[in-house]
Amino acid sequence: MKKLGLSVLTLGALSLGSAHAVTVIKVASMSPLSGPSNDQGLQIRNATEMVIKENRSAFLAMGFDLQFVAYDDQGDPTTGNANARRIAADNSILAMVGTMNSGVIIPSSESLAPSHVAMVSPSTTNPKVTDRGLANVNRVCARDDAQGPAGADFAITTLKAKKVYMLNDKTPYGQGLSDAAQKEFQAKGVTIAASEGTEERSDFSSIITKIKLSKPDVIYFGGLYGQIGPFAKQLRESGVTTPVMGGDGLDSPDLLTLAGAGAKDVYFSTIAPPLNVVPAAKTVAVRYKAAYKKDIQGYGIMGYDSATVVVKGIMSAMKANGNKLPSRAQVESAIRKTNLTSGTLTGPIDFNSVGDRVTAKMYIRQIDAKLNVTTAGTVDVKAPKP
Repeated sequence: MKKLGLSVLTLGALSLGSAHAVTVIKVASMSPLSGPSNDQGLQIRNATEMVIKENRSAFLAMGFDLQFVAYDDQGDPTTGNANARRIAADNSILAMVGTMNSGVIIPSSESLAPSHVAMVSPSTTNPKVTDRGLANVNRVCARDDAQGPAGADFAITTLKAKKVYMLNDKTPYGQGLSDAAQKEFQAKGVTIAASEGTEERSDFSSIITKIKLSKPDVIYFGGLYGQIGPFAKQLRESGVTTPVMGGDGLDSPDLLTLAGAGAKDVYFSTIAPPLNVVPAAKTVAVRYKAAYKKDIQGYGIMGYDSATVVVKGIMSAMKANGNKLPSRAQVESAIRKTNLTSGTLTGPIDFNSVGDRVTAKMYIRQIDAKLNVTTAGTVDVKAPKP
């Protein structure tokens, strides 16, 4: 059948009986589906698709066909911004889940803001994401200015850090996280041996040489597993056993693949919960495994909740509009007013005036000598006042 590009389609032979004219409503996701962060990005995409499928019948009963469309931003701001323009041009897309990366959401949200396309991010943590005050931007995770200090405090209290070597990947995510952690280290009297950014991905010998000379108690690296995995591998192969601390960018099984034995004594704070501490996610995990032949991970759990917020927001806007198709602006407003006390995996979700989740959780994870990833602690964090 030739695609007509119309927002109203005639669907035949629905389970409801004879053909019905229904209005198509699309929910988009945008995350890295290719490139070095695709493992986490696919989790977000798949979980969003699950929520859309689970809610489609409720929308059909009201005369709307809820559909899903996924965009691959490759973790690249330019690609993400190009996707944002395509999303804005498709009037049937009322809202989206994403993005995964702070560096992508900042430009893409600005492109989507004039069209009032609401975004609910599972994982963008840079304070600038919401501090700009855009009405279309929301997130269900904690911010870097909560995550950085949580990781730093763990390094101080548990790893007994008195001198720290700071690294970041020069992205808004990695640099923002590292800056927040460094501020906390300095406030607690910890010596900063060095603080530098690097885009290196294959040969870390010069950085490792400097680390050996400075002899830090902890290495803090704000970045993603695709870069930090090879760094940890080379670090351990050079004989350096210093603990490595990072953020949620390390929260992927691919870290173990890339780092190998070098993953031992790597610690990370993460905004995404491990499955074993989220009892409500157990049945979702079974459905996820059946559908995608992989286990759901933390980013999938956060993606599921982000998609739930989007779908509930569209439904709320629809009901407020007399069960008629809501505008993007109405959906944008309904999502910002989210106040979910049930139906989510990670607990109640409500947003403050700039789209930050009022109360979020932070998890500290560690990799032991047998390369098992365990939970070292859980911290409740409050969003700062706008």
